[in-house]
Amino acid sequence: MADQYGGTTRNEPFNIVHFLIRFVVGAIVLAITAALTPGFRIAGIWPLILGAIVLAVLDYIASKLLGVNATPFGRGITGFILAAVIIYVTQFFVSGYQVTLWGAIIGALVYGIVDLIIPGKSSM
Repeated sequence: MADQYGGTTRNEPFNIVHFLIRFVVGAIVLAITAALTPGFRIAGIWPLILGAIVLAVLDYIASKLLGVNATPFGRGITGFILAAVIIYVTQFFVSGYQVTLWGAIIGALVYGIVDLIIPGKSSM
């Protein structure tokens, strides 16, 4: 069941197709975000791929536990803060993915803008 923002509701089981779409679109959006954001660096294709996986997993966990998708423009300030936190925390799981606190905040804004432009539902 989809909610009004195009995401899934808490009661829906894990969907691998939705996760894979989220991953592919997320990787593209993440690459563009890192390229456009000062203080945000991804040192190659493997950190990009791993970063996209970690972002998708953290978003999935946040949506299941908190009921909030990390979408900067879809969920207001809560989604924006959650997106910045997820972008920042990802660096602790992925070698070659570096972001400053300001880079994560700006990155959440850029990610949201790019996510609006690129078709598909990445949700972070």
